[in-house]
Amino acid sequence: MDELTKVRELRADAPVPDRARLAPGRARLVEAARAGERRRELWRRREFVVVGVVAAVTAVAVTVSLLVGGGAGHRVRPAATPSATPGPRLKGVSAAEFLKRAADVLAAESDGAAPEAKQWIYTKEAREPLDEKRARAKGMLGAVQESWLRYDGTASASPRWNAKGEDTGKVDVIPMHLENGAEGDDRSPREMYRVLAALPSDAAGTLQYLREKNAIADGKGASPAEADYGEISVLLNAKVMPAKGLASLYRALATLPGGHLTGHLVRTAAGRQAVALEYGRTADTGKGMRDQWLIDPRTYRIVGMRLVSGDQVLGGDSLVATAVVDQAGERG
Repeated sequence: MDELTKVRELRADAPVPDRARLAPGRARLVEAARAGERRRELWRRREFVVVGVVAAVTAVAVTVSLLVGGGAGHRVRPAATPSATPGPRLKGVSAAEFLKRAADVLAAESDGAAPEAKQWIYTKEAREPLDEKRARAKGMLGAVQESWLRYDGTASASPRWNAKGEDTGKVDVIPMHLENGAEGDDRSPREMYRVLAALPSDAAGTLQYLREKNAIADGKGASPAEADYGEISVLLNAKVMPAKGLASLYRALATLPGGHLTGHLVRTAAGRQAVALEYGRTADTGKGMRDQWLIDPRTYRIVGMRLVSGDQVLGGDSLVATAVVDQAGERG
């Protein structure tokens, strides 16, 4: 019997704990799962540079903050729904070629206005299943989680559930102090946005900028390429990102070794089709665990990230919907 799968099926309708309640235990699980695999990513504040939330990836679940694009006014573009529109040609295309193509499209877009300090970033995510083949055969979606984070990092919120596991329509708000490193590794969406907006437009300039700021402590024995990927991968987890900032990251990422583009679209736990872009935790993607970035084939925005080993999805999250709203509890 696959006990883990049975447990997931039994608790499929149970409410998902909010981010703040999960954080302490998640941190301990991450340390255990990453021992010997990947360095602990430590944030250091240098001048004004403070960047993103370190992705907490475990073999059970990952709470991944996802990229969303700027739009008119303060509204963030909702996640696109699956359609019959043909996606980009992927067969025979290298990771570098795809990233350069995506960067050109994004660089031509307007960034729009940044959110205001008191606005909230709403995200609805589907948790990637441990057994993707079984879930796909049953037409399942991963457990869905909703959350809100204030743009200035002063509070987070999650739906309030009653004893029956039903959504009451109210939210629990938890005060936070993410800016200036006040609460460890996490940073506010505003801090990350400012850094991303300052990135040079070219790959060499972006890499030089990130190396000079050195926001992440380099792991012992890490190669220059691995250190560069560490800087870029954390920024790719920003909740709100200017289009040109994402284009800069894509161009920089295209120059690094170890990237692999799946030659076909994959299905995410949110039910959408996505391009799967993989980078190994070492330069050799054939060894150990790999980060798999899920990218919308039409908008080239990141709509998820998951951890994979061979053909197995170990955990992750994919985007169902996102928006910038005025109050916690609003969904756009």
